[in-house]
Amino acid sequence: MNTFESLGLVPGLLSSLSKLGFTEPTAIQQKAIPVLLEGTKDFIGLAQTGTGKTAAFGLPLLQCVEPRNKFPLALVVCPTRELCMQIAQDMNRFRDPQKGHHILPVYGGAPITGQIKDLKKGASIVIATPGRLIDLIERKAIDLEEIKWVVLDEADEMLNMGFQEDIEFILKNTPERESLWLFSATMPTEIRKVTKRYMESPVEVTVGVANSGNANIDHQYYSCQHHNRYEVLKRIIDFNPGIYGIVFARTKIETQEIAEKLTREGYDIDAIHGDLTQGQRDKVMAAFKSKHLRLLVATDVAARGIDVKGITHVINYELPDDPEVYTHRSGRTGRAGNSGISVCIVTPKEMYRLKQIERLLKTQFHPLDIPSGKDVCRKQFFHFIDKLLQADIQHGDYETYLPLLQEKFADITKEEVLQRVASLEFDRFLNYYANATDLNLRAGAGKKEGRNKDRDAKQSPEGSYRRLFVNLGTKDGFYKASFLQFILDMSELPKSVLGRIDMKDMNSWVEIEADSINQMIRAIDGKKFRGRKIRMNDAESGGKRTR
Repeated sequence: MNTFESLGLVPGLLSSLSKLGFTEPTAIQQKAIPVLLEGTKDFIGLAQTGTGKTAAFGLPLLQCVEPRNKFPLALVVCPTRELCMQIAQDMNRFRDPQKGHHILPVYGGAPITGQIKDLKKGASIVIATPGRLIDLIERKAIDLEEIKWVVLDEADEMLNMGFQEDIEFILKNTPERESLWLFSATMPTEIRKVTKRYMESPVEVTVGVANSGNANIDHQYYSCQHHNRYEVLKRIIDFNPGIYGIVFARTKIETQEIAEKLTREGYDIDAIHGDLTQGQRDKVMAAFKSKHLRLLVATDVAARGIDVKGITHVINYELPDDPEVYTHRSGRTGRAGNSGISVCIVTPKEMYRLKQIERLLKTQFHPLDIPSGKDVCRKQFFHFIDKLLQADIQHGDYETYLPLLQEKFADITKEEVLQRVASLEFDRFLNYYANATDLNLRAGAGKKEGRNKDRDAKQSPEGSYRRLFVNLGTKDGFYKASFLQFILDMSELPKSVLGRIDMKDMNSWVEIEADSINQMIRAIDGKKFRGRKIRMNDAESGGKRTR
């Protein structure tokens, strides 16, 4: 058996790991730690989320960094506030208490003045989000001149969020670094360019297959018509009574609508998206982590950095445009050796995208029948009976009430008691699903619906697609997924009105149904993005709006 002792860690760190119950290193830890302990080699680690990457770079940093130094010697850069706080918490648990490392997280959403005061007191290791770190650099509140080690964690997520220029700015401001360690779940072209520009003969380690999915995750999908998507979501939730999961939607409007609908129907659920203040987000996340909420609806951007233990299901209400985004979504479950389920709700028009994701992950998704109303009621009933049988009756003063109960139930049989209990618990489900329709796409129906819809869209004037030009592109930090979310949020249009999106460095072209063109242009044309005026017009009519 591989042990942490065999990796070359010092006794103080081994003692901390032992107290935490860590006995055997994960695959990424086995391969990374011996290399990183040398402290002088650039390193690329490709591994899925939940595989122990924080310990893989955190333990070598704690061993390499001299703790009693006024200026930071190590810098960890990660995409979100939540991940920043999680890394700091984990490294404080790993450290040797005798060494006295001061580990300081700095992130947006918290007062910068307090973080500046903490930096002046001295910190040996700083964990930072890109935006807050650059703010501190520009205020001359942090000195990176003595930084020897830089870690980029979740590098692909940072680039997807548009932080490429920020990362390059940070690397240029750490001129004395001895090594750069990059950890990522995937290796898109943009990251490969960064490694070539800033790394020298890096050691590259891949755990599993590059861009592959976590082997502990079962990938499933349900096929349905577009207008049944919400009802399918409800059936998935009802069919899994012990569910603790995240539902991914495309836009902040959609997340709010889904959460509000399900809340009205009695589900413990809330949403996180870009319009929430940090205080509101923290409140929702605290309720979710404590399991007062069983479900969370989130956009991809808002969910970045969420690290919650025990998530059983990830539900993709719609598939992302970028197949690599799916890797991050599904990686929220099946962590730390546990199993998990990633479910996709797919319409016939989206099947090609599902195949793209299958090819990327090198895995097959399992098609499932949408549960019938009877299936849901049966599953809920047996779940309730299991809870009833497992109920703890040892710690209540029930004997006091037993004579009264026996008197009350004297003329009622055991079967009748069970029927009454079941009736109280299941009336809502039984009534709701009494006349439930079959939501499954039957053989041939899906193909026909998809073909006809596409053909009708091209032929009918109301549904025909037109192309819009917009002066935003990849140089503005957008990728297809983030650009799609941006224009949908701005216009408050549903994704169903959009067709193909072509992105170039400085410009993009968007296919959109003709009757939605004016709403899209009114919402976006003339607005500003990062100080630059956005220009959007009908590419096929010489810049004129249709009337």
